[in-house]
Amino acid sequence: MDWQPWPLRQDETEVTVAETKCWYLVCYDVRDDRRLRQVAKHLKGYGERIQLSVFRCRLNRRGIERLKWELTKMMHSDDDLLVIGLCADCASRITRGGAVRSWSEEIARFEVI
Repeated sequence: MDWQPWPLRQDETEVTVAETKCWYLVCYDVRDDRRLRQVAKHLKGYGERIQLSVFRCRLNRRGIERLKWELTKMMHSDDDLLVIGLCADCASRITRGGAVRSWSEEIARFEVI
């Protein structure tokens, strides 16, 4: 008999879907320089900068909801936030600088200097 320390939910598939990580594009437009730096610094902890105000993040559903909540606390009503979820097929067709670049690799969470 397989022992499980504690069941999270009755429906096993729902737990699996919540734990699956997907790619997200997070784009923002912040009107104040101080808030702009704060949002950019916060996003560096979640993903990789693609352009000045565009990040790619590999998160599960809970992680992206947490990120959106944290960013809305930092941003004001006149700021804009756009979060685009990418399916695996869409992520595999992304080109960067004219060349196809795979988004299947994990983001390095630390650097050795």
